Amino acid sequence: MRAKSLVAVVVLSSLALVACGSRAGNTEPTTAASTQAGASNNTASDVGVTPTEIKIGTIAGLSSGFGPDTFSASLYGARAYFKALNAAGGVNGRSVNLAECNDKGSPDGNVSCAHKLVDDEKVFALAGVTAFNYAGAQYINSKGVPDIGGQPVGTEYDQYPHLYSIYGSYYPRNGDRPGYNGTLYAGTETYRWFKQNLRTNVAGVVYYNVAQSQRYAKSVADGLRKEGYNVVEEEINLGAPNWDSAVLDLKRRGVQIVFDAMDDGGNARLCSSIESQKMTLQAKVATPQGWANNIGQIYSASPNCRNTIYSTSGTANYQDTSIPAVAQFQKDLQAAAPDRVAKENLWTLEGYAAAQWLTDAIRSCGANVTRTCVEAFMNNGKDYDGRELLVSAGRNFTKAAQPPAQDKNCLNVARWKDSANGGKGGWETQVKDMNANCFTVPNLGYPAG
Repeated sequence: MRAKSLVAVVVLSSLALVACGSRAGNTEPTTAASTQAGASNNTASDVGVTPTEIKIGTIAGLSSGFGPDTFSASLYGARAYFKALNAAGGVNGRSVNLAECNDKGSPDGNVSCAHKLVDDEKVFALAGVTAFNYAGAQYINSKGVPDIGGQPVGTEYDQYPHLYSIYGSYYPRNGDRPGYNGTLYAGTETYRWFKQNLRTNVAGVVYYNVAQSQRYAKSVADGLRKEGYNVVEEEINLGAPNWDSAVLDLKRRGVQIVFDAMDDGGNARLCSSIESQKMTLQAKVATPQGWANNIGQIYSASPNCRNTIYSTSGTANYQDTSIPAVAQFQKDLQAAAPDRVAKENLWTLEGYAAAQWLTDAIRSCGANVTRTCVEAFMNNGKDYDGRELLVSAGRNFTKAAQPPAQDKNCLNVARWKDSANGGKGGWETQVKDMNANCFTVPNLGYPAG
């Protein structure tokens, strides 16, 4: 689980560069009387903490060059959780005051946000951060501000000890090079699941002639080969793409399943070509970032390809309201930001889970809320399941002296399916229990950057 999450990190970072060219309502019962009693025992125990309030910060790219939605989903999830938490009485007699900062998707903006939240707002901790370029991470870490459940777009969550990724980590995180001396690791469980469940053995990997895209594509191809796939690699010239040529080659060579290292626009054109060339696919696999409500829009011209799209993650399907915690998330998001429901994606749910993780850490401290106590909770070595929102296995911060040669990783799998009655369609969970859908797989190294 922890290793696998890093693959998603690399792909999102590369795609963004390419594009330029349990729940709040399920916490301990809180009443007005218990809130007042709790507040009477509370003291101003640390930075950003008063007897009645805790100030939390978050960073998002609300006006980045990638549009207002790409790096903001986690913010809306965190905001929804804290709003529901406050409505239920807060945590141990304190409400949460969420200070938000828009870094505009730039490194300078991110550094400014780090200083604003730490120096001016004097926040106690961060939650639900999504930063395209987390240039302010070193400063936040140097001030000992816990950053809980952040979305690891870059490698900072694999580097700094006060930063805690939503996925957990076994890396040293000593402030030096990310991972183990600049090498990160990923398991092969995704490829094994498709091999076992779809009986696929010939895979295509499509990527741009751009360094970041090439690096991620290599990590995918290496993992596929490790699982016994015959791999067909197709490099697309970003300046003069020939999608039909690539697709015809994939078709000729019997490719059954396609992975990619491209942005949404590239994937849309790839699917359109697959459609026009009448290539039969068992699966077109999207990254966790692609597990989103905009599938119908992106792939509007290719319904057959659209209905072969799968995505994998270590998180519950945000549309699967048969899970009580997901149903509560949907209710809280609707109450906090009804306009975001149509735009939600997996990161929205993970931002919600990040806020919950921080809240659970705060709750463990009782009246005496300190950063030391919160980080002791985060470093307690216990797996965290987000009250059934998250795969629990490996979601902790127990450091390993050496990268494990293999690991037991669990994952969730979903498939997009159009609505039979012409509706918007949605994601259908493909596994009975994501916490039992586990594989002991090798860990493969890849460079951090």
